[in-house]
Amino acid sequence: MARAYVSGEIDATGDVVDVMLALSQGDATLTGLAKSLPSVLGSAKSLGLIGGPPAVPEIEYQPPLLGTHSRKGDADAISHHYDVSNDFCELVLGDAMTYSCALFETPETSLVDAQAAKHDNICRKLGLHTAPGQRLLDVGCGWGSMAIHAAKHFDAEVTGITISKEQAELAQIRVDQAGVSNLVEIKLLDYRDVGSQKFDAISSVGMSEHVGKNNLVDYFKVLKTALRPEGRLLNQAISMIGGTKLSSRSFMYRYIFPGGELIDIGDSLDAMQQAGFEIRDVESRREHYAMTLRRWIANLEANWDEAVELVGLERARAWKLYMAASAVGFIDAGLGLHQALGVVDRSDGSSGMPLVRPV
Repeated sequence: MARAYVSGEIDATGDVVDVMLALSQGDATLTGLAKSLPSVLGSAKSLGLIGGPPAVPEIEYQPPLLGTHSRKGDADAISHHYDVSNDFCELVLGDAMTYSCALFETPETSLVDAQAAKHDNICRKLGLHTAPGQRLLDVGCGWGSMAIHAAKHFDAEVTGITISKEQAELAQIRVDQAGVSNLVEIKLLDYRDVGSQKFDAISSVGMSEHVGKNNLVDYFKVLKTALRPEGRLLNQAISMIGGTKLSSRSFMYRYIFPGGELIDIGDSLDAMQQAGFEIRDVESRREHYAMTLRRWIANLEANWDEAVELVGLERARAWKLYMAASAVGFIDAGLGLHQALGVVDRSDGSSGMPLVRPV
């Protein structure tokens, strides 16, 4: 059904999130339809009333032979999703140009304000407000919005890294336009190549989903090595109870996030601890991601013709479907969104953390 929707052979009217909610809730009519659908399709095919399955859309991802979490595999997977078109991403994400869960004070808060609130909250959890000139590493920096916010509002010295060429190019332009090029450096760099630099804080927002569960401890070890004593890490990631590795036959793998994995928050926290972090704070923001996705869908629909012109009908429909399905996951609690704050303690146990929860 997903392939048929992407290729334009089937469609749905009305609010796409509401449609997906109805399908996911599986009322009696839909359940009966689902049970009878194979026999109905088989009969129709035998009578020559319908043909075979829909043709494979051109945008389906072809996995590399070396495996998804090799360096080349990761680069190919990231490019498949993030290098589609900066102009298209700007249509979807709006002026905030931030591709992660926002923080809404009220349901009426604008997306721009909600993304700024998210960035501000992360900076404060990382302690950037306690002193100017702190060094921040933003892993998976996207188009530079977090780096720009930290530099403009907290005088932080920021290094942003990404393996998406298009992201890196536009992020550098946005940094220059924001007037913080003296404080922000954008690098086209794999996290495994961070090297011996030392930072006061690290933000990892929407990044660990691309690392893979088997690599998660090593990922956090790399980040811990890059932190000074009492340095803090804020990891924000989509989670799922029990976790899941996307099947290569699944819609999300083929069209959206090849190689992506949703990891149980317990496993993520355990990986941080195994890497040497002390967990100091965990916060769930599930409802906020459903609200964020609805804003992105509204942006896409409002700019539909331009979006199709930029990336083609198949990709525009694939993104609309994936965002709607994801919104349903956050609405019905099938998906979670957690922020986890870890700190590198000194040998005597001192953490440098405030006595109350950082806000």
